[in-house]
Amino acid sequence: MAAFRTATLMDFKRSSSLSSAPSRSGNCSTGVCKATTSSPMFKATPVSLPNLQSRDFVEKLGMGSGFKIPSVASQPDPVVAAKFYAVKEAIADRVEMHWNVGVQRDNWNRLLLTSLNAITLGAATMVGLAAAATTGAPIMALKISSTLLYLAATGMSVVMNKLQPSQLAEEQRNAARLLKQLHCQLQSKLSLGDLNNNQVDEAMEKVLALDRAYPLPLLGSMIEKFPTNVEPATWWPQQKKMQKPKHKQASTKLGGNGWSRALEDEMREIVGVLKRDQQEYLRLSQTALQINKILAVSGPLLTLLGAFGSVLVGSCSGAWPVMLGVVAGSMASVANAMEHGGQVGMVFEMYRSNAGFFKLMEETIESNVNLRDVRKRENGEVLEMKVALQLGRSLSELRELAASNSSRGTEEMGEFASKLF
Repeated sequence: MAAFRTATLMDFKRSSSLSSAPSRSGNCSTGVCKATTSSPMFKATPVSLPNLQSRDFVEKLGMGSGFKIPSVASQPDPVVAAKFYAVKEAIADRVEMHWNVGVQRDNWNRLLLTSLNAITLGAATMVGLAAAATTGAPIMALKISSTLLYLAATGMSVVMNKLQPSQLAEEQRNAARLLKQLHCQLQSKLSLGDLNNNQVDEAMEKVLALDRAYPLPLLGSMIEKFPTNVEPATWWPQQKKMQKPKHKQASTKLGGNGWSRALEDEMREIVGVLKRDQQEYLRLSQTALQINKILAVSGPLLTLLGAFGSVLVGSCSGAWPVMLGVVAGSMASVANAMEHGGQVGMVFEMYRSNAGFFKLMEETIESNVNLRDVRKRENGEVLEMKVALQLGRSLSELRELAASNSSRGTEEMGEFASKLF
């Protein structure tokens, strides 16, 4: 009896659950069963939430928890952005011009050197053939030809030594590289979005300073190839020299903007090492300039001596006119090959630009360290990383270099700053 009641109760629950389930009706008379499902309708109830899009509300939630709302970069003024893009386009055009002119002047150096040596050796060969000739007509023709070739070689040598095509090509390569660097800097500023008219004026000044440092035309504005005093190359606007503080101010907070007292001392020691590197490269550029001067005078002088010897062949007794014409022409070819084939002018310009590189780093570091307000300086950690990368060192190596220079002092010669040059 108890089992019968339990089974009846279970059947009742099953029937009640089936009655509350979705009803299904089927029609199988045609062999296809169709089912219809009716589901109950649910109505969503709106839930009222606080206005989470309000910045004030989020800031209130973040109070006391150390949570900071990131500041959105301000959109630049469209006019200022248009000026920046105009400067970028001008820089890109200048990069292409300097690169093309550099390739052209490098071709000048190779073609003129090949032609000059061919003319000089041809004239020396004609002098030897004139000495071996027996009749008067061939001697006269060979003498005139060799003399004209020697005079042409003298003129070409003077022009090449005055222009120094290898040095001109190096100048244009440096200009293209520095303009590319400036183009990347402007692109970074555009990405940050915080632009103003002062930055536009500063960018234009840098472009014009590069135009003055590495001019494109040869006449009128060409850099002096044989200067009396060798100075570092300067391709940046001259900064206003700031007076160094007489004493360290305790009121200045060096804990902000990435600066500390130890970093200031480190940067001052690095400046001392940079000055030593700058003087070393100026000494090397002076040596290259002296060698270039000797070779520049030797080439035309030897070709003139060769022309003088070719004129005297057959007119004077003895073999010395022939010796003079042949030997002078051979030595002139050697001098031209050493000067232009060895690209001594390019080496001089390379050393001069390296000295300018160290001078620019020195001025950049000093302009930051001498600023009393650390908020106006470039971030100290960023500046330290830039200096380390430009010198080809890691941060630990840069600090070791500053420490070693401090311990050695100024009297004892220590390690050079750069590992790149």
